[in-house]
Amino acid sequence: MSSYRIALVSDIHGNLLALRRVLQDIRSNGVEQIACLGDVATLGPHPHEVLAMVKEACDFFILGNHDEYLFDAAAILEHSSSALVLAAVEQCRSELSRAELDFIRYFKRKVSVPLPGGGSLLLFHGSPESNHRDLLAETPETELSLSLIGHLDTVMAGGHTHIPMLRQHRGTLLVNPGSVGLPFERFVAGEPPSILAHAEYAIVEARGRDLSIQLLRVGLDRSLLAEAARNWDSPLSNYLAQQYRA
Repeated sequence: MSSYRIALVSDIHGNLLALRRVLQDIRSNGVEQIACLGDVATLGPHPHEVLAMVKEACDFFILGNHDEYLFDAAAILEHSSSALVLAAVEQCRSELSRAELDFIRYFKRKVSVPLPGGGSLLLFHGSPESNHRDLLAETPETELSLSLIGHLDTVMAGGHTHIPMLRQHRGTLLVNPGSVGLPFERFVAGEPPSILAHAEYAIVEARGRDLSIQLLRVGLDRSLLAEAARNWDSPLSNYLAQQYRA
């Protein structure tokens, strides 16, 4: 029986410590491919290192809303009024090289990956048609149907909310791997979140027509996260460092 395992990582947000730990865990779990579901570089202390690591490790690259903000400065004004977020994104944009920005421009809005047994895995960031739409466990069925209309993939995977989720919707499995770099304690709809000191990702496994999905969490050293935040010259530095205080 043919089999296929793919890891899903999302919302890394420049957190090198978290990404390095997640990739170590992924390697120990044995997968054929890795998909990055977007929001790679902004809001964290190590955008260059994270971009390089994602480019080397991943096979699919999805365009998140924060990725798009880096080459479309006006787009963020439609979705955020936070002075801290606006300043941090502008700082990241100014620090990235032309080559790094060109790599981000290469990201796709959605990708469909064939699965053994005739199914498929659809990759996106927020929803198939919008990288800033929130799909949650509590999203009403009618609203969810409209967000997924026209797509009949066996599994659909997106990030954006920073909240892990596995939900069955009209025969399709909808998965959110959570956030590698900024896992939220709860969904806050744009308000300042409480950040958890771990990293999240998911693995989708297909064996013939059989499917399994794992939501995984790996622990991180809170003191190292706080130190990385304190050493970062950014408007967000103090906020992140306070989040990681024991």
